[in-house]
Amino acid sequence: MKPNIHPEYGPVVFQDRSTGTRFLTRSTATSEDTVTWEDGETYPLIVVDITADSHPFWTGNQRVLDSEGRVEKFRRRYGNRTR
Repeated sequence: MKPNIHPEYGPVVFQDRSTGTRFLTRSTATSEDTVTWEDGETYPLIVVDITADSHPFWTGNQRVLDSEGRVEKFRRRYGNRTR
């Protein structure tokens, strides 16, 4: 790899905005906000909207946005036309 062209890769804490859950991982993302982790070290803090802790697919709290299927909706709107 060429020197001085790649972003710095290091430990970063990500926090879920809705649940407050935090996890420590490595990333090239940076932030001015910092947090002291359980090991006593200070790491950059990145606040994200959705993680696996709050995403409906992973939590099992999926919502049905369309109670009617797309095919039925199409047939109701345009009918069963034949060529």
